[in-house]
Order: sequence, then structure tokens, then C-alpha cells
Amino acid sequence: MGARVTVTLVCTECSSRNYRTSRRVEHKGQIELKKFCPSCKRHTVHKETK
Repeated sequence: MGARVTVTLVCTECSSRNYRTSRRVEHKGQIELKKFCPSCKRHTVHKETK
């Protein structure tokens, strides 16, 4: 098993930090997931931030 780091996901529309998840350290680039944003009240793209 590889080492994992905790990352926070931020909404690209309203910039609210809604989710926390983990990813492998070896992963190149940032994670982008389509998740529900409670502030926007719809599904939007969330990007990884530190």
C-alpha cells in the first residue's frame, strides 16, 4: 500500500470547502470530482486544494 495524504475539495463555482478525502502521494496532478455543493444546491466540479 502506498502512502496517502488528506486533501480538501473546494467548489469551483462558489469556492466553499465542502469535502475532505485522501489520495495517494504518487498521484500526479490534482483531483477533480463532480460532487453536490450545499451552498450552490446542485452538483458542481470540486478541485483539490491543500
